[in-house]
Amino acid sequence: MSRGQYISRRLIQMLPVLLGITIIVFLMIRAIPGDPALLMLGQQAPESQIVGIRHSMGLDKPLIVQYGYFVRNLAELNLGKSLHYGIPVSSLIFARLQVSLSVVLVTLIITILVSLPLGVLAALKKDSMLDNIVRSALMVTMVMPSFWLGIMFIIFFSVKLGIFPVSGYGEGPWGHLTHLFLPSLTISLSLSPILIRTLRTSILEAMQADFTRTARSKGIAERTVIMAHVLRNALIPTITLLGISIGRLMGGTVITEKVFALPGAGALLIDSITARDYPVVQAATLIFAFMVIVVNLLTDLLYSFLDPRVELE
Repeated sequence: MSRGQYISRRLIQMLPVLLGITIIVFLMIRAIPGDPALLMLGQQAPESQIVGIRHSMGLDKPLIVQYGYFVRNLAELNLGKSLHYGIPVSSLIFARLQVSLSVVLVTLIITILVSLPLGVLAALKKDSMLDNIVRSALMVTMVMPSFWLGIMFIIFFSVKLGIFPVSGYGEGPWGHLTHLFLPSLTISLSLSPILIRTLRTSILEAMQADFTRTARSKGIAERTVIMAHVLRNALIPTITLLGISIGRLMGGTVITEKVFALPGAGALLIDSITARDYPVVQAATLIFAFMVIVVNLLTDLLYSFLDPRVELE
């Protein structure tokens, strides 16, 4: 199967997955207690106005009818209008999505810069003091909640030392980067331990594999053996795990954006859940889900490039 056929097949397989996600999101958001019309008008609003708002929003219709309207609008690429902000959902979310994607990108860069060298060093220096320090540090950062770690970073690096801004997104590339560093580092420290442990284990296994012993028996330099044979094969499960972790990373941005007051899509999602803003919650959740599916597809393709033995079936 060619890569073009594989991509086409995977895109078709995405449709029932997305349909299932729409059903889950639709039902879960309506299971949240509270009346959006009452939240919009206030507790003192006349009953007639509340009934009118609920009718205009279609909330007085059966769930199956509401879901039909929801799917029809999605097919027309119409995400609706925010009940809380009063503007189209598409313009609202995509304006915030830039911030969330920036957090994800910076987090990935930090995670790779931290995980790759530490994983390699821990494997090459197995059972040494460096290996023990790395593994001990991983256990500490792995059990720390991200929101608590973010607050500690704010207190130490922002309030005490004044190195990084306390909150916000900043202006210009450098301003964005300085505002995004602490949030991204917070999320990265929850992802890096798993990747480092996986990479360390994979390198140790690859160093004992037959192809590594064969390369050494041919007189190939140890550095070439490590780079061309051991590391390339060891990266395969790590890349796969990193792709799977993208979903967790996106979930981590939701809480982290609130802690650091970033105007991203994750913070918007939390605010919209509180305000019972159905259109925004549904659209944001679907966009995050679609992004995770696309990342998984790209991970599978990268997997096939790293390991020619893998067939796209």
